[in-house]
Amino acid sequence: MTASTMTPAAIRAARAEHANLRDRDFADKFGIAEGQLVAAYVGEGVSRIQASPDEIMPRLAPLCEVMALTRNPSCVIEKVGIYENYHSGQHASMILNDAIDLRFFPRHFVSAFAVERETDKGTKRSIQIFDAAGDAVHKVHLRETSDLDAWKRLVEELTLEQQSQELTLEPRKPTEPAKANPEKADILRAEWAKMTDTHQFMRLTSKLKMNRLGAYRIAGEPLARKLDPGEVNKMLFAVQDQELEIMFFVGNMGCIEIHGGPIRNLREMGPWQNILDPGFDLHLRMDHIAEVWAVTKPTQRGDAVSVEAFDAEGGIIFQVFGRRTEAKDHRPEWNAIVENLTSFAVKEPA
Repeated sequence: MTASTMTPAAIRAARAEHANLRDRDFADKFGIAEGQLVAAYVGEGVSRIQASPDEIMPRLAPLCEVMALTRNPSCVIEKVGIYENYHSGQHASMILNDAIDLRFFPRHFVSAFAVERETDKGTKRSIQIFDAAGDAVHKVHLRETSDLDAWKRLVEELTLEQQSQELTLEPRKPTEPAKANPEKADILRAEWAKMTDTHQFMRLTSKLKMNRLGAYRIAGEPLARKLDPGEVNKMLFAVQDQELEIMFFVGNMGCIEIHGGPIRNLREMGPWQNILDPGFDLHLRMDHIAEVWAVTKPTQRGDAVSVEAFDAEGGIIFQVFGRRTEAKDHRPEWNAIVENLTSFAVKEPA
């Protein structure tokens, strides 16, 4: 069956036969969007709610402690905390506190659902937000200590009149491949060297009609150095061993979630490298990493050095920076870790 022929009833029937699959894996197996799977249960523990961040986010803080989850096809990040300190914006919104650090892009918040699901461990409750293609943008999972009265108020206040089990989708936009113009490489390097803030980088590449990965490929050292993909593990273990605080960015087109702090418990399971820390989990598909770059961007506070990973289509999987705080500047230790990472070795033809 395909997304165009599988009815909500058929989705529910197939789900009953594959109850052990995760939602994302089930959707991939049956060629549907994850949003269609959730929508198929509207009226059966699922309610359609308003999708605007300005409506959802201010109502999350009263839930008290919850888990924030953001993912792309290769990486999942989960942080436990309270959705306090929300800042609205027309093009970008944010939540920023010690535990929950999120950037939202409201135009990708197209459909949203309040989900109550019975499991062997009791009732699980979540807010799930999807983009126009039915791909998950962000999820909020309640915990045992969450306020159920606040949950009931949220659902009551945000539930829409229209409660269809059908979800209208738009075609998923393909990942933009690396885009560069070698003839403008000198301009890129010159303008890059003049940067005073990391946020200027995207404006620079846009002006030159390039994108992030394309610019890295033609910039050359010391601005961008291609690393061996296996060095990601070396980086993670070095951060763990040195108890270094980092900024770990994971996101998709609609949301970026950030962990600021150390890494304490790394555990490999098959193709996954996992961070399993109190209040912070991360799950990374190592076999999806096609390119890794060590990148240096000048700022007013000195160079911002990052390690960035991309998949085979050119989509960004994650970015990692050294974390700088008023109390301690971690740049020297982080920079030393990055400097010691092995460059990508180009194989000579036989």
